[in-house]
Amino acid sequence: MARANRLTVHALGVVMIFTWGSTYYLIAVLAAPIVADTGWPLEWVVGSLSLGLLVAGLSAPTIGDAISRHGGRPILALGCLIMALGLAMIAAAPNLAIFMAGWAVLGIGMAAGLYDAAFSTLGGIYGEKARPSITTLTLWGGFASTVCWPLSAALVEAIGWRGACFAYAAVLAGVCLPLILAIVPQSPRRPKQSSADYANAALVLPPRERAMFWLFASIQIIAGLFVTIVSVHLLTLLQARGISLTEAVTLGALIGPAQVGARVLEMLGRGRHHPMWTLSAAVVLCAGGLIVLAAGLPIIGLALILYGAGNGIFSIARGALPLSLFGPGQYAPIMGRLARPGLIAQAAAPMIGAILISRLGYDALLHVIAALATLNVLIAGMLWQVVRQRPLGRIDC
Repeated sequence: MARANRLTVHALGVVMIFTWGSTYYLIAVLAAPIVADTGWPLEWVVGSLSLGLLVAGLSAPTIGDAISRHGGRPILALGCLIMALGLAMIAAAPNLAIFMAGWAVLGIGMAAGLYDAAFSTLGGIYGEKARPSITTLTLWGGFASTVCWPLSAALVEAIGWRGACFAYAAVLAGVCLPLILAIVPQSPRRPKQSSADYANAALVLPPRERAMFWLFASIQIIAGLFVTIVSVHLLTLLQARGISLTEAVTLGALIGPAQVGARVLEMLGRGRHHPMWTLSAAVVLCAGGLIVLAAGLPIIGLALILYGAGNGIFSIARGALPLSLFGPGQYAPIMGRLARPGLIAQAAAPMIGAILISRLGYDALLHVIAALATLNVLIAGMLWQVVRQRPLGRIDC
């Protein structure tokens, strides 16, 4: 069983590298070549990712319910096919409208093929013992940009941005889909329910458990805002502090290794501590890094390492904490409902960041995101109080 578990997680890890790399991380490399080739406005090309995240957020609860009813393997497989279709539409788009429609399709695939769906799949297969698998999977996913940014650049150079999208579609359909179907086991079958019974009975929870859900959802919304703002605007924020572009890129590159390093430390802990401690460490590290950055202290590298470490283990808490709080029975529907507000926040974040920069300036934006990260520390403290008081239950939302 241990060997089969490792094989499943490693297969999903490969899938995560290419699903993240061909969706969330794609436009960072392709935006400039697309604009140069087509003449489409840059803000619309970059905004296509926001559209995809918005559609993913709106689709996430339905995807979570589908995983709960049918198991994760068919949903992940379908997600790969939908992402391949979306990428093919983007590659063949004769105009901006079709390009944006392709990103909308890609958003549905993202809901069915990124972390939340993969976490739900592991929870359905391994139940309460899924936490180490979730941790290992985030370690794989941490290499998505490391692998796919250079790969995307090489593909654009060799076959153009349209060819790069077609190539990723082929990888999803020809590599990731077979990996899922051949290696990922099906979740144990649940007793059959009618659609009406399922809708009425699946998600019921007393007030305390509902409070846990909404407190954690609030943390995800706030994190979605400041993490996306940092990822989009970090280089310009650093340059506004008088740092050259080369120095800013070098400093920004510290975030990725910090994320992976923190996940390795979490993995070495073998899940001996409650996931609330993982969440607490994540929000404190993110807040500490952003506060140092906003204060203008001459330790920018340390600030970004702290922030990167917190962001890295937040991904683990996002998957492990709901499993611990609510159990495996309702894990997939809960993950779907938790994903929606966070993804919508990520979709809105680039525009919110741009508005704050234009009206208040770069320093003010840094202070805003530091305040948001600090707010998450306070909300995590409130969640601690509820977790200590409540019996395990089910959720109503």
